[in-house]
Formats: sequence, structure tokens, C-alpha cells
Amino acid sequence: MTPPDDFVRAIEALLFAADAPLTIDQMRAHAGDGDIRSALAEIEADYAGRGIGLVRRGDRWHFETAPDLAHLLRRDRDEPRKLSRAAIETLAIIAYHEPVTRAEIEAIRGVQISKGTIDVLMEAGWARPAGRREVPGRPLTYATTPEFLAHFGLISRRDLPGLEDLRAAGLLDPVDLAMEQHEVANGEEEA
Repeated sequence: MTPPDDFVRAIEALLFAADAPLTIDQMRAHAGDGDIRSALAEIEADYAGRGIGLVRRGDRWHFETAPDLAHLLRRDRDEPRKLSRAAIETLAIIAYHEPVTRAEIEAIRGVQISKGTIDVLMEAGWARPAGRREVPGRPLTYATTPEFLAHFGLISRRDLPGLEDLRAAGLLDPVDLAMEQHEVANGEEEA
């Protein structure tokens, strides 16, 4: 096996020393011009099957403990995060509809959001302000974070389960399923 070239080593060192996942542009700013994607592919291949691996989350890259070894690093102080049903619903709406305003979340849920619900999601690091809508009142929009993707083992939002996946897992409310089947049946009768 030939040793990696200096550019690949520089990218590897950057990723190892970084305190947060890095974008390709951030790597380029430190390491200079070179084929970063090729370097990342080489590093990813070198670390495949080892105790740590190079992982892409969205458009950012970082080293992460191999999932099958994570149990070795857990501390007795693990504090499970328990989210209320409202927080879980709000997080799902943000993930599937981002960027989304508080009013849009409330319209989808059909109820008003408690003041602290979005704050809890932001404290967990799973939601963030994503700018303002260019409409009267300029409401704040919310989106998910790279930490959300990492926590749920997603590369991007495209990896979120679809309607068929949720149905197959039995996660849809039977009342919702019955209503959907009823609507489909009525639509077919009218056609």
C-alpha cells in the first residue's frame, strides 16, 4: 500500500483536529487547491471497517466512532432526552417542511405551539432559526441542523422515511389510515 500524498494527509489532519464537521470550502480554505473529493474518498476508504470512520452529514464531513463500537464510549451519565408529543410533532414538521414558520407549524398541527416547544428543540441542537420570510411581518423560519442529521443517522433530509416507510413500520395512526382509505374509495367511486 502506498502512503497517502501530502494533500490527503493535510485533509485528514484538518478533519481530525476540527471541533466541528467541515465543508469542502472550509477544507479548501485551510489546505489549498487540490482534489478534495478524491482525498475524502481515499480517507473514507482507508478508514472503512476501523474503529473510526469518515462520515458525511449533509455537506459536512467529520470523523465518527464506528456505530458498532459506540457502546464502549457511553458514560453512565447518559441523559435520555424525552421530548413531549408536541415537540416530536414540531420536529417532524420542521424536518419535512423546512424552512417553516411557527404559523405554518401551527396550521399543520392544528393547534397552537407552546412558547417553549421550539426552544427545547433548539437547546437539543436539532432546530435552528433559518432566516425570515419575505412577507408582511417577516416571520422567522426554522430548519433542522447537522446535529439533527447526525443524531438520527441521516446523511441528508432526503433520507427521512416517506409515507410508505412509515405505514410499513406501523407508525401511522389507524384513524388516519382509515380516513385515507375512505378518501381513496370515495375518489374511485366518483371517477
